[in-house]
Amino acid sequence: MALGPHKIEYEVIQGWEQMPEGYSFMEVAGVACDSQDRVYVFNRGKYPIIVFDKEGKFLNAWGAGEFVGPHGIFIDHTDHLWLADDKNHVVHKYTTDGKKLMTLGEPGKAADTGYKMGVSPVRWAAGPFHRVTNVAVLPSGDMYIADGYGNCRVHKYSKEGKLLFSWGEPGSGPGQFILPHGIAVDSAGLVYVADRENSRVQIFKPDGEYLREWTQFNRPYDLFIDDQDMIHIAEGGFHNYMMKRSEGPLPAHDQTMIYPPCGHSPIARVSVVDPDQKIYAQVGGENPVLPGNFVAPHGIWADKQGSFYVGEVIVNAGAVKRMAPLKPAGFQKFRRRAG
Repeated sequence: MALGPHKIEYEVIQGWEQMPEGYSFMEVAGVACDSQDRVYVFNRGKYPIIVFDKEGKFLNAWGAGEFVGPHGIFIDHTDHLWLADDKNHVVHKYTTDGKKLMTLGEPGKAADTGYKMGVSPVRWAAGPFHRVTNVAVLPSGDMYIADGYGNCRVHKYSKEGKLLFSWGEPGSGPGQFILPHGIAVDSAGLVYVADRENSRVQIFKPDGEYLREWTQFNRPYDLFIDDQDMIHIAEGGFHNYMMKRSEGPLPAHDQTMIYPPCGHSPIARVSVVDPDQKIYAQVGGENPVLPGNFVAPHGIWADKQGSFYVGEVIVNAGAVKRMAPLKPAGFQKFRRRAG
């Protein structure tokens, strides 16, 4: 599906990934491409990093036993991987073949924000990290980190791993967050934050000064900005199956928005827009088990050809339990059509 006079069209490529026998994703938290368009799938299976070439051929797998909660991935211009482990409250830097170079945060130690999963929302902001979610690295090597499920802040770090400054507090006003889940930076240095449970994207100057917000998106999970400053937005929507649990109360923070705001489509989808919010494409439909549609699109990245990859958290979202045997794939490639 594509919209507007400047539309972009995509087709879903079924069976793109050539997975070896005995391997599985379990569920895909994030995906990213390196300088050669090799695809790194950050997942919650036995091997958290599974690598494919641009044709979908399996290349490598690593990371077994090294992560508690795989969540966000970013590959910088030097082909280093930055991996957010939300349940261990850390961000790791790795080489493409799995050598750990740096860790930000203290493994297993969460900042005190008053948050308790399923019981209490974030009560106050704190330093890094409490269930950190995602990373965006600048060409300089400095980085912005979204933090996260158990916090409500964005932190800027130097390339050496020094905390420079932070911003954000719990709430729905300008510069406040309820689950800053994804983060990206455009060519002008503006910082885009997927403020998931406020169902908006907030945009800031490099120093954290609030500029504006986009409110037409459905619970944005992740953001990717390509070299042309096209913003790819993975939208979780409001048909997400984890919102329909019957086993106990809904979490007080993680699932704040149960129903879409007035005028919002409830479906999960991907939107491709320019910095002026002009929509160039929207992909996704009502039936989440059909190819090209989504249950819970959690991670997104585009390659140099303009095709994009989407990973979904189909286990946490309840899709495997509620929709078996018609469970969705959990990982899809969308090829950009010529023209």
